[in-house]
Amino acid sequence: MVSAAVLFLLTVGSVCGKATAERKLVYVTVLFRHGDRSPVKAYPTDPYQESAWPQGFGQLSQEGMRQHFELGRFLRDRYKGFLKESYDRHEISVRSTDFDRTLMSAEANLAGLYPPSGQQVFNPDLKWQPIPVHTVPQSKERLLSFPLNDCPRYQQLMNETEHTEEFLNVTVAYQDVIDLVRNKTGLKKTSVDSVWNVYDTLFCESRHNMSAPDWVTPDVMEMLRVLKDFEFRIIFGVYKRQEKSRLQGGILLGEIVKNLTKMATPDPEQRLKMMMLSAHDTTVAALQSSLDVFNGRQPPYASCQIFELYRDNGSASVSMFFRNDSTVAPYPLQLPGCPLDCPLEEFVRITKLSISDDRDKECELPSKGRDKEVIVSLVVSGCLLFLLITLLLGIICWQKEPVGNRGYQHVINQEAGEES
Repeated sequence: MVSAAVLFLLTVGSVCGKATAERKLVYVTVLFRHGDRSPVKAYPTDPYQESAWPQGFGQLSQEGMRQHFELGRFLRDRYKGFLKESYDRHEISVRSTDFDRTLMSAEANLAGLYPPSGQQVFNPDLKWQPIPVHTVPQSKERLLSFPLNDCPRYQQLMNETEHTEEFLNVTVAYQDVIDLVRNKTGLKKTSVDSVWNVYDTLFCESRHNMSAPDWVTPDVMEMLRVLKDFEFRIIFGVYKRQEKSRLQGGILLGEIVKNLTKMATPDPEQRLKMMMLSAHDTTVAALQSSLDVFNGRQPPYASCQIFELYRDNGSASVSMFFRNDSTVAPYPLQLPGCPLDCPLEEFVRITKLSISDDRDKECELPSKGRDKEVIVSLVVSGCLLFLLITLLLGIICWQKEPVGNRGYQHVINQEAGEES
């Protein structure tokens, strides 16, 4: 009896061990927000204008550098045995938006991920090595910077969002704090979707031990935080979330899905193992909203969205994780309608609803499109009608004119031509 039980346990253990061994991590995409920074701007009455910040507005702070160095070390530990200990340019590709804070965040992250060793040490006193970070000019950025403002249909959706019941209710509920911000900051106009910039400035100043004005009480800060989070929901959801996703975050999601699909097919010559993307809070929110996993809160500094692609006995699956707190392990994210370990074909099928096949066409305003078709039809119809009327008048005139007169006139014309 004991021998049979032992044999059973050994069999189960062997099967489980085999199954575990066959499930293999083959590709990872990480998207993160930059680290702690100075405010992007100050409000008119702010006592801390740009000169109060060592590098000016919108710049990565020393704390932001530490946050990303720590995130890089976390990625080193998580993918130990998957990524080589030393930097290999074929294994990782890094892209950033063209902002100082995102470029520097990527560099600090890579310093933690790939501390130099052996032949990669070029200065014994410097535990760092240069690793390329690619970017494109901000004017041409269409993958990592959201919301994009090149889409008339999206602007129409945003206008419609401001007339929804939820938006109007929030406006009424927080009208007092909206008015307070306008009166105290010197801003000429404030609204639900603009006061969050004031919160961002106050938040940055508080993190850097700068005293807040007397009117900025804890209650005011909490109300501004609520409005700030609501703004993120407005931009990518609240109203027609999926259509907004197709015009915004779905662009990035489509690129990620395309890469996952490509990497799922075994290719001995394919050496890329990680795609690293350095961007912004709105980028993370846009992507998560397109996946319908956004929690409605502004992604914190150095937060990191992870996609892991696994192969198992010829099939592939995708697991997602979100790291928004350095003190705890990343928590799993479940794509609605799919298990945590989501089969790739299901992942592709579900996310397809948030990915546009022709964004330019979808960005056209529906009414303008119909008006254009009507105008073209009227012009074509008008031209045909004009030609038909001209032809009919010509035939009528020709039939009414006497034959002799027609011939006589022709002779006169000839003679006139010869005389001239």
